[in-house]
Amino acid sequence: MSKTSNDENPKQKVTHMCLIFSHTLITEDVARYTYPGSGTQDDPFVVDWIPNDPRNPMTGIGKGMKWLITVIMALGTLSITFSSTAFSGAIPQIQKDFHASTELSILSVSLFVLGIAIAPMTWAPLSELYGRQVIYAVMFCLVTVFGAGSIWSHNIETLLVLRFFAGAFGSSAIVNSAGVITDMFVAKERGLAMIVYTSAPFVGPTIGPICGGFVAQYGGWKWVDGMTVIFTGICWIVGMILVPETYQPYLLIRRAKKLCAMTGHKYVSKLEVGKPERKAFATFTRAIARPWVMLFFEAIVLLVSIYTAIVYGTLYLMFTAFPIVYEQERGWSQGVAGLPYIGVLVGQILSMFFYVVLEVGYQKKLAKNPDKAKPEDRLAPAIIGAVILPLGLFWFAWSTFPHVHWIVSVLGGALFGFGQVILFISLVNYIVDAYTIYVASAVAANAILRGLFGAAL
Repeated sequence: MSKTSNDENPKQKVTHMCLIFSHTLITEDVARYTYPGSGTQDDPFVVDWIPNDPRNPMTGIGKGMKWLITVIMALGTLSITFSSTAFSGAIPQIQKDFHASTELSILSVSLFVLGIAIAPMTWAPLSELYGRQVIYAVMFCLVTVFGAGSIWSHNIETLLVLRFFAGAFGSSAIVNSAGVITDMFVAKERGLAMIVYTSAPFVGPTIGPICGGFVAQYGGWKWVDGMTVIFTGICWIVGMILVPETYQPYLLIRRAKKLCAMTGHKYVSKLEVGKPERKAFATFTRAIARPWVMLFFEAIVLLVSIYTAIVYGTLYLMFTAFPIVYEQERGWSQGVAGLPYIGVLVGQILSMFFYVVLEVGYQKKLAKNPDKAKPEDRLAPAIIGAVILPLGLFWFAWSTFPHVHWIVSVLGGALFGFGQVILFISLVNYIVDAYTIYVASAVAANAILRGLFGAAL
């Protein structure tokens, strides 16, 4: 095969559909590029991205498309977290239709969250073996199918089982979305994108009871279920059409294998150089074990996961408290009793704008000293959130009495929402910057504890 020099290649233009359907994208420049090595078994060609490589997710995807993909990933995560709590607004209707106890009806929420907690330990390693794209497509298809199936449940047992599996398959969005964003953005650009993504795990559970309460009051629990199915179904279709494969190690391995087949020479990805070839089963088991190893043997991952799990569990405790405070104690209707969640939502949205201001300051500091950037720099906002969050809880707890005006407790919820999101964004940004290649496994380790606390509390 003829080779060219490694002179700077002009930027090659390819359509976005080429990125969707081709994981290797062997253009003429890619095929003719001079890779290090001699192409033998002992000294293979080492495959890396060529200059201006159109398949490199960091340089080949336009800025506008990167942000569109980020929004799609965030909405996918939002659709799952929204679905987790939307049923909390339909508990009375589930009790009535299935003649079930309150505790059993609440399991329609708890088991969905439990599925979110358990399954990421499988989906994250699989995405690092087989790429993000196929896992997203298959899992979102399944969450939509199981969600649709639960609409036709004839007893509470069927509903609970289907809700659990819907949560388990939907959890892939939570871990894969962080991976996709990390694949596309360099560290200095990643902060704003992570703000969009990390808001979804908290904003979704907040708006779920608001929408679910009104829909259930006028249409019943099946319409609530239908609403979540439509949401996840749209995210599935849009994601399949617009989101390409972005995991760089997987793409380079696929390209190396393709070049081997085309030329007869030996090519390996730069990430495989010097590593012994493993059988598929050994690679799979190693990948499956990685999130557990990171959770229990990486002190950073363990401590951050415990902290965010407590915060996430507290959010679900708030969801339990709101119906008691506003529906039982104040006598509000089922739909209206969900409106105080807007206070938490407003606090969460304000925290995102506040974090944008902090991120701009961080970027200016980074521009002056780009070589001194450390993942620990991402933790400064967490200090603010760690103080504001308990203040919001204290405020809410001591203002819930019926003789105190309702706005006072709603403001406490807003303060809680502000501290909660700014804390979570800061900690997730820290994890992402510290574990870039295995970010899906690191986020999965975080997600399992977070989900377990949410389900239990």
